[in-house]
Amino acid sequence: MANFVLGAGGFNPSFFVILILMMAMMYFMVMRPQKKQQQKHQEMVNQMKKGDTVITIGGLHGVIDSVNTDTKIVVLDCDGVYLKFNLSAIRTVTPTASEAATVVEEETVEETKEDTK
Repeated sequence: MANFVLGAGGFNPSFFVILILMMAMMYFMVMRPQKKQQQKHQEMVNQMKKGDTVITIGGLHGVIDSVNTDTKIVVLDCDGVYLKFNLSAIRTVTPTASEAATVVEEETVEETKEDTK
């Protein structure tokens, strides 16, 4: 029975090397990208403020009325109906129009500077 478990030739270290390589591949292919995605989503949720447009995980579109980071609740204004959601229920945050316009203006200024070089 011991020969069956250890193999006919005895202890085989290449099996453990392959096992460790497979674990390393799992980490770099699955766990690490998922962790980066979670950090990006958490950063997006932390930067929410009143007036931003959001989409919940249920597909509801609304505008942020208030954000309470202590209780982790956000209040959305959906055409005059105010709804409370957990911060974890927010899928996408779109900044307000004025903020988006300043980002576009900054990008065009940077592009013109690069073109003149």
